[in-house]
Amino acid sequence: MSRIAGRFARVEPRLRAGRLVLGLLSDLPRKNCWTIAEWAGERTPHGMQHLLCRASWDADAVRDDVREYVVEHLHDEEAVLVVDETGDLKKGTHTVGVQRQYTGTAGRIENSQVAVYLVYAGERGHAAVDRELYIPRSWTCDPDRCRAAGLGEDTVFATKPELARTMIERFLDAGHHVDWVTGDEVYGGNPKLRTALEERGIGYVLAVACSAEVSTSAGTFRADALAKKVPKRAWQKLSAGPGAKGQRFYDWAVIDLADSAPGRRQLLIRRNRTTGELAYYRCHSTEPVPLAVLVKAAGSRWRVEETFQTEKGLAGLDEHQVRRYPSWARWVTLAMLAHAFLAVVRADEHASRPGPADLVPLSCNEIQRLFTTVVVQPLHDMAHRLGWSDWRRRHQAGSRTSHYRRQAASQT
Repeated sequence: MSRIAGRFARVEPRLRAGRLVLGLLSDLPRKNCWTIAEWAGERTPHGMQHLLCRASWDADAVRDDVREYVVEHLHDEEAVLVVDETGDLKKGTHTVGVQRQYTGTAGRIENSQVAVYLVYAGERGHAAVDRELYIPRSWTCDPDRCRAAGLGEDTVFATKPELARTMIERFLDAGHHVDWVTGDEVYGGNPKLRTALEERGIGYVLAVACSAEVSTSAGTFRADALAKKVPKRAWQKLSAGPGAKGQRFYDWAVIDLADSAPGRRQLLIRRNRTTGELAYYRCHSTEPVPLAVLVKAAGSRWRVEETFQTEKGLAGLDEHQVRRYPSWARWVTLAMLAHAFLAVVRADEHASRPGPADLVPLSCNEIQRLFTTVVVQPLHDMAHRLGWSDWRRRHQAGSRTSHYRRQAASQT
Protein backbone atom coordinates (compact mmCIF):
# COMPACT_ATOMS: atom_id res chain seq x y z
CA MET A 1 0.00 0.00 0.00
CA SER A 2 2.95 2.35 0.53
CA ARG A 3 3.66 2.14 -3.20
CA ILE A 4 0.32 3.77 -4.04
CA ALA A 5 0.10 6.15 -1.07
CA GLY A 6 1.15 9.16 -3.13
CA ARG A 7 -1.82 8.73 -5.50
CA PHE A 8 -4.27 9.98 -2.84
CA ALA A 9 -4.84 13.66 -2.12
CA ARG A 10 -5.86 13.06 1.50
CA VAL A 11 -4.93 10.60 4.21
CA GLU A 12 -8.54 9.48 4.85
CA PRO A 13 -9.13 7.90 1.40
CA ARG A 14 -5.63 6.43 1.46
CA LEU A 15 -6.33 4.61 4.73
CA ARG A 16 -9.78 3.57 3.54
CA ALA A 17 -8.28 2.17 0.31
CA GLY A 18 -6.04 0.00 2.49
CA ARG A 19 -9.08 -1.30 4.35
CA LEU A 20 -10.86 -1.95 1.05
CA VAL A 21 -7.91 -3.99 -0.25
CA LEU A 22 -7.84 -5.99 2.98
CA GLY A 23 -11.56 -6.56 2.55
CA LEU A 24 -10.96 -7.80 -0.99
CA LEU A 25 -8.41 -10.24 0.45
CA SER A 26 -10.77 -11.38 3.20
CA ASP A 27 -12.86 -14.53 3.30
CA LEU A 28 -16.15 -12.67 2.92
CA PRO A 29 -18.60 -14.78 0.89
CA ARG A 30 -19.61 -11.66 -1.04
CA LYS A 31 -17.54 -8.51 -1.43
CA ASN A 32 -19.04 -5.08 -2.03
CA CYS A 33 -19.03 -1.69 -0.31
CA TRP A 34 -21.60 -2.83 2.25
CA THR A 35 -19.99 -6.10 3.30
CA ILE A 36 -16.42 -4.73 3.28
CA ALA A 37 -17.41 -1.64 5.28
CA GLU A 38 -19.03 -3.81 7.95
CA TRP A 39 -16.06 -6.19 7.96
CA ALA A 40 -13.61 -3.27 8.28
CA GLY A 41 -15.45 -1.83 11.30
CA GLU A 42 -17.05 1.20 9.65
CA ARG A 43 -20.52 2.24 10.76
CA THR A 44 -22.04 2.68 7.26
CA PRO A 45 -21.03 1.96 3.64
CA HIS A 46 -20.90 5.67 2.77
CA GLY A 47 -17.13 5.95 3.22
CA MET A 48 -16.37 3.04 0.89
CA GLN A 49 -18.84 4.38 -1.66
CA HIS A 50 -17.22 7.82 -1.45
CA LEU A 51 -13.81 6.24 -2.04
CA LEU A 52 -15.01 4.69 -5.30
CA CYS A 53 -17.18 7.58 -6.49
CA ARG A 54 -15.97 10.99 -5.37
CA ALA A 55 -12.69 10.84 -3.42
CA SER A 56 -9.67 12.47 -5.06
CA TRP A 57 -7.22 9.81 -6.27
CA ASP A 58 -5.84 8.62 -9.58
CA ALA A 59 -6.90 5.07 -10.49
CA ASP A 60 -4.81 5.05 -13.68
CA ALA A 61 -1.70 5.99 -11.72
CA VAL A 62 -2.43 3.16 -9.27
CA ARG A 63 -2.84 0.85 -12.28
CA ASP A 64 0.67 1.85 -13.37
CA ASP A 65 1.95 1.17 -9.85
CA VAL A 66 0.41 -2.31 -10.00
CA ARG A 67 2.19 -2.95 -13.30
CA GLU A 68 5.56 -1.88 -11.87
CA TYR A 69 5.00 -3.98 -8.74
CA VAL A 70 4.19 -7.09 -10.77
CA VAL A 71 7.07 -6.71 -13.23
CA GLU A 72 9.54 -5.99 -10.44
CA HIS A 73 8.65 -9.04 -8.36
CA LEU A 74 7.64 -11.52 -11.08
CA HIS A 75 10.31 -10.42 -13.57
CA ASP A 76 11.23 -13.03 -16.15
CA GLU A 77 13.29 -12.47 -19.30
CA GLU A 78 11.07 -15.02 -21.05
CA ALA A 79 7.75 -13.63 -19.80
CA VAL A 80 4.77 -13.50 -22.16
CA LEU A 81 2.00 -10.90 -22.34
CA VAL A 82 -1.45 -12.49 -22.58
CA VAL A 83 -4.53 -10.53 -23.71
CA ASP A 84 -8.05 -11.73 -23.07
CA GLU A 85 -11.46 -10.46 -22.05
CA THR A 86 -13.83 -11.56 -19.33
CA GLY A 87 -17.46 -10.64 -18.71
CA ASP A 88 -19.55 -9.90 -15.64
CA LEU A 89 -23.27 -10.65 -15.80
CA LYS A 90 -25.33 -7.56 -14.97
CA LYS A 91 -28.99 -6.61 -14.74
CA GLY A 92 -30.56 -3.47 -16.14
CA THR A 93 -29.17 -1.02 -18.68
CA HIS A 94 -27.55 1.74 -16.60
CA THR A 95 -24.25 0.06 -15.58
CA VAL A 96 -21.48 1.42 -17.80
CA GLY A 97 -20.78 -0.73 -20.87
CA VAL A 98 -23.65 -3.16 -20.27
CA GLN A 99 -25.60 -4.60 -23.18
CA ARG A 100 -26.65 -8.02 -24.44
CA GLN A 101 -23.43 -9.48 -25.80
CA TYR A 102 -21.48 -12.72 -25.87
CA THR A 103 -19.40 -13.44 -22.80
CA GLY A 104 -17.27 -16.49 -22.21
CA THR A 105 -18.20 -16.33 -18.52
CA ALA A 106 -21.67 -17.59 -19.40
CA GLY A 107 -20.77 -19.17 -22.75
CA ARG A 108 -23.65 -17.39 -24.45
CA ILE A 109 -25.17 -13.97 -25.15
CA GLU A 110 -26.23 -12.34 -21.88
CA ASN A 111 -26.73 -8.89 -20.43
CA SER A 112 -23.16 -8.28 -19.38
CA GLN A 113 -20.20 -5.94 -18.99
CA VAL A 114 -16.97 -6.97 -20.75
CA ALA A 115 -13.43 -5.82 -20.04
CA VAL A 116 -10.09 -6.65 -21.68
CA TYR A 117 -7.09 -7.43 -19.45
CA LEU A 118 -3.35 -7.67 -20.01
CA VAL A 119 -1.62 -10.39 -17.97
CA TYR A 120 2.13 -10.66 -17.35
CA ALA A 121 3.01 -14.37 -17.28
CA GLY A 122 6.43 -15.68 -16.30
CA GLU A 123 7.96 -18.67 -14.58
CA ARG A 124 7.60 -17.05 -11.13
CA GLY A 125 3.92 -16.29 -11.53
CA HIS A 126 1.31 -14.27 -13.37
CA ALA A 127 -0.95 -11.30 -12.65
CA ALA A 128 -2.94 -8.66 -14.52
CA VAL A 129 -1.05 -5.43 -15.21
CA ASP A 130 -3.66 -3.44 -17.16
CA ARG A 131 -7.38 -3.22 -17.88
CA GLU A 132 -9.69 -1.52 -20.35
CA LEU A 133 -13.49 -1.58 -20.28
CA TYR A 134 -15.15 -2.45 -23.59
CA ILE A 135 -17.70 0.25 -24.44
CA PRO A 136 -20.13 -1.01 -27.15
CA ARG A 137 -21.37 1.15 -30.03
CA SER A 138 -24.79 1.32 -28.38
CA TRP A 139 -23.08 3.45 -25.74
CA THR A 140 -20.61 5.51 -27.78
CA CYS A 141 -23.35 6.70 -30.15
CA ASP A 142 -25.30 8.08 -27.17
CA PRO A 143 -23.27 10.96 -25.62
CA ASP A 144 -25.82 11.62 -22.87
CA ARG A 145 -25.71 8.01 -21.75
CA CYS A 146 -21.90 8.06 -21.71
CA ARG A 147 -21.85 11.32 -19.75
CA ALA A 148 -24.26 9.94 -17.16
CA ALA A 149 -21.99 6.90 -16.71
CA GLY A 150 -18.91 9.04 -16.08
CA LEU A 151 -17.26 8.48 -19.46
CA GLY A 152 -15.30 11.32 -21.01
CA GLU A 153 -16.62 13.56 -23.75
CA ASP A 154 -14.03 12.13 -26.14
CA THR A 155 -15.11 8.49 -25.67
CA VAL A 156 -15.15 6.70 -29.03
CA PHE A 157 -15.81 3.10 -29.95
CA ALA A 158 -12.79 0.79 -29.77
CA THR A 159 -12.73 -2.91 -30.60
CA LYS A 160 -11.27 -5.42 -28.17
CA PRO A 161 -8.08 -5.81 -30.29
CA GLU A 162 -7.71 -2.01 -30.26
CA LEU A 163 -8.01 -2.01 -26.48
CA ALA A 164 -5.40 -4.79 -26.34
CA ARG A 165 -3.08 -2.75 -28.54
CA THR A 166 -3.48 0.28 -26.27
CA MET A 167 -2.49 -1.74 -23.21
CA ILE A 168 0.44 -3.47 -24.90
CA GLU A 169 1.81 -0.16 -26.13
CA ARG A 170 1.35 1.34 -22.66
CA PHE A 171 3.38 -1.56 -21.23
CA LEU A 172 6.16 -1.12 -23.78
CA ASP A 173 6.19 2.69 -23.52
CA ALA A 174 6.75 2.32 -19.76
CA GLY A 175 10.17 0.87 -20.59
CA HIS A 176 9.39 -2.83 -20.26
CA HIS A 177 10.11 -5.49 -22.84
CA VAL A 178 8.76 -8.91 -23.70
CA ASP A 179 9.50 -11.17 -26.64
CA TRP A 180 6.01 -12.62 -27.08
CA VAL A 181 2.32 -11.76 -26.98
CA THR A 182 -0.43 -14.36 -27.12
CA GLY A 183 -4.22 -14.31 -27.21
CA ASP A 184 -7.27 -16.05 -28.61
CA GLU A 185 -9.00 -15.78 -32.00
CA VAL A 186 -10.50 -12.35 -31.23
CA TYR A 187 -6.98 -10.94 -31.31
CA GLY A 188 -5.29 -13.32 -33.76
CA GLY A 189 -7.87 -12.51 -36.41
CA ASN A 190 -7.14 -8.78 -36.29
CA PRO A 191 -4.55 -7.70 -38.91
CA LYS A 192 -4.06 -4.25 -37.35
CA LEU A 193 -3.02 -5.71 -34.01
CA ARG A 194 -0.61 -8.13 -35.68
CA THR A 195 0.90 -5.32 -37.76
CA ALA A 196 1.31 -3.11 -34.68
CA LEU A 197 3.19 -5.88 -32.87
CA GLU A 198 5.42 -6.49 -35.88
CA GLU A 199 6.26 -2.78 -36.09
CA ARG A 200 7.33 -2.84 -32.43
CA GLY A 201 9.50 -5.91 -33.04
CA ILE A 202 7.37 -8.09 -30.75
CA GLY A 203 6.78 -11.74 -31.56
CA TYR A 204 3.32 -13.19 -31.28
CA VAL A 205 1.53 -16.54 -31.18
CA LEU A 206 -2.14 -15.63 -31.68
CA ALA A 207 -4.95 -18.13 -32.16
CA VAL A 208 -6.96 -17.95 -35.40
CA ALA A 209 -10.06 -19.70 -36.68
CA CYS A 210 -9.85 -22.82 -38.82
CA SER A 211 -11.26 -20.72 -41.69
CA ALA A 212 -8.41 -18.19 -41.53
CA GLU A 213 -6.65 -17.85 -44.88
CA VAL A 214 -2.87 -17.85 -44.97
CA SER A 215 -0.40 -17.51 -47.83
CA THR A 216 2.36 -20.03 -48.50
CA SER A 217 4.82 -20.42 -51.35
CA ALA A 218 2.30 -22.81 -52.93
CA GLY A 219 -0.64 -20.41 -52.71
CA THR A 220 -3.34 -19.25 -50.30
CA PHE A 221 -5.16 -21.84 -48.20
CA ARG A 222 -7.50 -22.10 -45.26
CA ALA A 223 -5.75 -23.12 -42.05
CA ASP A 224 -7.69 -26.40 -41.80
CA ALA A 225 -6.89 -27.24 -45.43
CA LEU A 226 -3.16 -26.79 -44.72
CA ALA A 227 -3.41 -29.03 -41.67
CA LYS A 228 -4.56 -31.92 -43.88
CA LYS A 229 -1.38 -31.59 -45.95
CA VAL A 230 0.98 -32.00 -42.99
CA PRO A 231 2.81 -35.36 -43.22
CA LYS A 232 2.88 -37.65 -40.18
CA ARG A 233 6.60 -37.19 -39.67
CA ALA A 234 6.15 -33.41 -39.28
CA TRP A 235 4.18 -33.72 -36.03
CA GLN A 236 6.13 -33.43 -32.78
CA LYS A 237 4.98 -34.29 -29.28
CA LEU A 238 5.73 -31.31 -27.01
CA SER A 239 4.40 -30.02 -23.70
CA ALA A 240 2.56 -26.70 -23.61
CA GLY A 241 3.63 -26.36 -19.98
CA PRO A 242 2.50 -27.76 -16.64
CA GLY A 243 -1.20 -27.82 -15.85
CA ALA A 244 -3.35 -28.91 -12.92
CA LYS A 245 -2.79 -32.58 -13.84
CA GLY A 246 0.85 -32.43 -14.95
CA GLN A 247 2.46 -31.62 -18.28
CA ARG A 248 0.03 -30.78 -21.09
CA PHE A 249 1.28 -32.78 -24.07
CA TYR A 250 -0.02 -32.15 -27.60
CA ASP A 251 1.16 -32.90 -31.12
CA TRP A 252 2.48 -29.81 -32.92
CA ALA A 253 3.37 -28.91 -36.49
CA VAL A 254 4.49 -25.64 -38.05
CA ILE A 255 4.24 -24.36 -41.63
CA ASP A 256 6.24 -21.44 -43.03
CA LEU A 257 4.16 -18.66 -44.56
CA ALA A 258 5.08 -16.45 -47.49
CA ASP A 259 5.48 -12.74 -46.78
CA SER A 260 7.90 -10.16 -48.14
CA ALA A 261 7.90 -8.12 -44.91
CA PRO A 262 10.79 -8.49 -42.44
CA GLY A 263 10.61 -11.28 -39.89
CA ARG A 264 9.38 -14.83 -40.03
CA ARG A 265 5.70 -15.80 -40.22
CA GLN A 266 4.37 -19.28 -39.58
CA LEU A 267 1.17 -21.21 -38.96
CA LEU A 268 1.37 -23.30 -35.79
CA ILE A 269 -1.03 -26.25 -35.52
CA ARG A 270 -1.87 -28.04 -32.27
CA ARG A 271 -3.49 -31.48 -32.21
CA ASN A 272 -5.10 -33.00 -29.14
CA ARG A 273 -3.54 -36.43 -28.65
CA THR A 274 -6.82 -37.92 -27.36
CA THR A 275 -9.57 -36.32 -29.46
CA GLY A 276 -7.61 -35.21 -32.52
CA GLU A 277 -9.08 -31.69 -32.21
CA LEU A 278 -7.00 -29.05 -33.95
CA ALA A 279 -6.18 -25.46 -33.00
CA TYR A 280 -4.37 -22.89 -35.14
CA TYR A 281 -2.04 -19.98 -34.39
CA ARG A 282 -0.52 -17.26 -36.53
CA CYS A 283 3.07 -16.67 -35.44
CA HIS A 284 5.61 -13.94 -36.03
CA SER A 285 9.19 -13.65 -34.85
CA THR A 286 11.96 -11.26 -35.77
CA GLU A 287 14.43 -14.17 -36.00
CA PRO A 288 13.94 -17.91 -36.61
CA VAL A 289 13.08 -19.71 -33.36
CA PRO A 290 12.70 -23.40 -32.46
CA LEU A 291 9.24 -24.96 -32.44
CA ALA A 292 9.51 -25.41 -28.66
CA VAL A 293 9.66 -21.62 -28.22
CA LEU A 294 6.41 -21.13 -30.16
CA VAL A 295 4.77 -23.92 -28.20
CA LYS A 296 5.79 -22.35 -24.89
CA ALA A 297 4.32 -18.99 -25.94
CA ALA A 298 1.08 -20.64 -27.09
CA GLY A 299 0.86 -22.61 -23.84
CA SER A 300 1.11 -19.41 -21.78
CA ARG A 301 -2.41 -18.42 -22.73
CA TRP A 302 -3.98 -20.63 -20.06
CA ARG A 303 -2.39 -18.34 -17.45
CA VAL A 304 -4.99 -15.67 -18.15
CA GLU A 305 -7.81 -18.07 -17.29
CA GLU A 306 -6.14 -18.92 -13.99
CA THR A 307 -5.63 -15.20 -13.34
CA PHE A 308 -9.33 -14.46 -13.90
CA GLN A 309 -10.35 -17.38 -11.70
CA THR A 310 -8.11 -16.23 -8.85
CA GLU A 311 -8.96 -12.53 -9.17
CA LYS A 312 -12.68 -13.30 -9.10
CA GLY A 313 -12.58 -16.04 -6.52
CA LEU A 314 -10.13 -14.46 -4.08
CA ALA A 315 -10.07 -10.71 -4.81
CA GLY A 316 -13.68 -9.91 -5.77
CA LEU A 317 -12.86 -8.66 -9.27
CA ASP A 318 -16.39 -9.33 -10.55
CA GLU A 319 -18.38 -8.51 -7.40
CA HIS A 320 -18.46 -4.75 -7.74
CA GLN A 321 -21.90 -3.16 -7.57
CA VAL A 322 -21.09 0.13 -9.27
CA ARG A 323 -22.63 1.80 -12.30
CA ARG A 324 -20.26 4.59 -13.36
CA TYR A 325 -16.92 4.18 -15.11
CA PRO A 326 -14.69 5.91 -12.50
CA SER A 327 -16.03 3.59 -9.80
CA TRP A 328 -15.50 0.53 -12.02
CA ALA A 329 -11.91 1.56 -12.79
CA ARG A 330 -11.14 2.08 -9.10
CA TRP A 331 -12.66 -1.21 -7.96
CA VAL A 332 -10.98 -3.43 -10.57
CA THR A 333 -7.62 -1.66 -10.09
CA LEU A 334 -7.65 -2.33 -6.36
CA ALA A 335 -8.76 -5.93 -7.04
CA MET A 336 -5.79 -6.28 -9.40
CA LEU A 337 -3.53 -4.97 -6.64
CA ALA A 338 -4.96 -7.45 -4.13
CA HIS A 339 -4.38 -10.36 -6.49
CA ALA A 340 -0.88 -9.13 -7.40
CA PHE A 341 -0.03 -9.19 -3.69
CA LEU A 342 -1.04 -12.85 -3.48
CA ALA A 343 0.90 -13.72 -6.65
CA VAL A 344 4.06 -12.00 -5.39
CA VAL A 345 3.89 -13.62 -1.95
CA ARG A 346 3.39 -16.99 -3.63
CA ALA A 347 6.43 -16.44 -5.89
CA ASP A 348 8.63 -15.34 -2.99
CA GLU A 349 7.55 -18.27 -0.81
CA HIS A 350 8.28 -20.76 -3.57
CA ALA A 351 11.72 -19.24 -4.17
CA SER A 352 12.87 -18.77 -0.56
CA ARG A 353 11.00 -21.55 1.29
CA PRO A 354 10.17 -24.43 -1.06
CA GLY A 355 9.01 -26.60 1.87
CA PRO A 356 9.27 -30.34 2.50
CA ALA A 357 8.49 -32.89 -0.19
CA ASP A 358 5.33 -34.11 1.54
CA LEU A 359 3.66 -30.67 1.25
CA VAL A 360 2.41 -29.12 -1.97
CA PRO A 361 3.72 -25.56 -2.49
CA LEU A 362 1.65 -22.71 -1.10
CA SER A 363 -1.14 -21.61 -3.45
CA CYS A 364 -2.77 -18.18 -3.65
CA ASN A 365 -5.84 -19.70 -1.96
CA GLU A 366 -3.82 -20.96 0.99
CA ILE A 367 -1.85 -17.71 1.28
CA GLN A 368 -5.11 -15.74 1.40
CA ARG A 369 -6.49 -18.10 4.06
CA LEU A 370 -3.37 -17.77 6.24
CA PHE A 371 -3.11 -14.01 5.72
CA THR A 372 -6.70 -13.24 6.67
CA THR A 373 -6.71 -15.68 9.60
CA VAL A 374 -3.36 -14.78 11.15
CA VAL A 375 -2.83 -11.15 10.16
CA VAL A 376 -6.05 -9.25 9.49
CA GLN A 377 -9.00 -11.18 10.94
CA PRO A 378 -11.17 -8.39 12.44
CA LEU A 379 -13.00 -8.80 15.72
CA HIS A 380 -16.16 -6.75 16.26
CA ASP A 381 -18.38 -6.49 19.31
CA MET A 382 -22.12 -7.09 19.45
CA ALA A 383 -22.93 -3.37 19.24
CA HIS A 384 -21.19 -3.13 15.86
CA ARG A 385 -23.09 -6.11 14.47
CA LEU A 386 -26.45 -4.87 15.76
CA GLY A 387 -25.75 -1.41 14.38
CA TRP A 388 -25.25 -2.85 10.91
CA SER A 389 -28.45 -4.87 11.25
CA ASP A 390 -30.33 -1.64 12.00
CA TRP A 391 -28.65 0.09 9.04
CA ARG A 392 -29.61 -2.64 6.57
CA ARG A 393 -33.21 -2.76 7.76
CA ARG A 394 -33.54 1.03 7.67
CA HIS A 395 -32.16 1.14 4.14
CA GLN A 396 -34.49 -1.66 3.05
CA ALA A 397 -37.45 0.18 4.56
CA GLY A 398 -36.57 3.33 2.64
CA SER A 399 -36.18 1.37 -0.60
CA ARG A 400 -39.53 -0.32 -0.05
CA THR A 401 -41.27 2.99 0.59
CA SER A 402 -39.77 4.51 -2.58
CA HIS A 403 -40.85 1.47 -4.59
CA TYR A 404 -44.42 1.70 -3.31
CA ARG A 405 -44.56 5.42 -4.15
CA ARG A 406 -43.34 4.84 -7.71
CA GLN A 407 -45.79 1.97 -8.13
CA ALA A 408 -48.69 4.10 -6.88
CA ALA A 409 -47.71 7.00 -9.15
CA SER A 410 -47.61 4.75 -12.20
CA GLN A 411 -51.15 3.52 -11.50
CA THR A 412 -52.74 6.98 -11.25
